[in-house]
Amino acid sequence: MLRHTLDAEPGLDVVGVATDGESAVAMAAEKNPDAVIMDIELPGEMDGIDAALKIKERRLDTGIVILSVHKDRRYVSSLPLSETPGWAYLLKQNVPDMASVLRAIQGSVDGMVVLDPEVVESLQPKRGSPAARLTPRHRQVLELIAQGFNNTTIAQRLTLTEKSVETYINAIYQVLQIPGEEGVHSRVKATLVYLEDS
Repeated sequence: MLRHTLDAEPGLDVVGVATDGESAVAMAAEKNPDAVIMDIELPGEMDGIDAALKIKERRLDTGIVILSVHKDRRYVSSLPLSETPGWAYLLKQNVPDMASVLRAIQGSVDGMVVLDPEVVESLQPKRGSPAARLTPRHRQVLELIAQGFNNTTIAQRLTLTEKSVETYINAIYQVLQIPGEEGVHSRVKATLVYLEDS
């Protein structure tokens, strides 16, 4: 079903469907896709995370969208989000929301970390952590960043100007102590710190 829905999307071409981890790795090596949508639980020797890691070993810039039934933070934390760019984690029950799927695909291809809205909403910063010092508005903005939204869409959703969103984002970076390092995408780092602090 997902294949047919994605095939109908302009600009997307489904180049293959695999039934297990081994065939997914082989197909990705042959087809060189920009992104791979992978079930976390696959039959056979290799689960979805292991298969995704093998795909990333061959071509680091392949975006990976993991589909899971698990909302628990520890499943998200099992992904090497800070080590390799371009991951998304979506709950299977939310796959019918094609906008979320498309954001996850695009975000993973762009080297971002994109999390399912329900996963993001379930995160509660630990007491004393940098993320616990975020204001409610900072958290709203950061939660939308973690879901893969750009500044324009965040501004529209929160009825703010883009300049206000930029100001909030800069404040979030300061609170979370995110340096403007070369090669480290600040939005990814902010999402990872929020995940680690929850």
